[in-house]
Amino acid sequence: MVDRNEIDISSLEIRLFQEDDPISDLTGLINRAYSQLADLGLKYVGTWQGDDITRKRISSAECYIGLLNGKILATILFRDAATTRGSPWYNRDDVASFGQFCVESDLQGRGVGSVMLSHIENRAIEKGAAEIALDTAEPAQHLIDWYSRRGYRFIEYVDWPVTNYRSVIMSKRLM
Repeated sequence: MVDRNEIDISSLEIRLFQEDDPISDLTGLINRAYSQLADLGLKYVGTWQGDDITRKRISSAECYIGLLNGKILATILFRDAATTRGSPWYNRDDVASFGQFCVESDLQGRGVGSVMLSHIENRAIEKGAAEIALDTAEPAQHLIDWYSRRGYRFIEYVDWPVTNYRSVIMSKRLM
């Protein structure tokens, strides 16, 4: 746990997850951050995944981590347009996506997530995407509202077989 009052957001280091980074630390962060959603009854993969699923998910994307003083405090997966698939919107050739996005629970609301998301949006621009999209649970209105404030708009609904909710796909124009 990190003291919320001692966070200097300018010291946040964002880099790709590396093979020698402890996978269990990443999985633990994901499980802790997503536990608030589990408490709402939402079965995000992040609420129950173990190290094996974390490894599988990061193997098919660019996994960025946010660190302060060497401790992983945030993560986000980026998929370029060539690897974003699964719905009519995701299947478009100009749409990148992100997922498994989380910030240590006690640091949420301190700007860490905004810095991580800006990093991924810039990465999508570098990769030539016209849009960057995400999906989240329809009942998670607080997340939908946060993404809306960041310029994301509703695109479509998707029912993924591994969740217990209907997902909202949201997207943001980049160019």
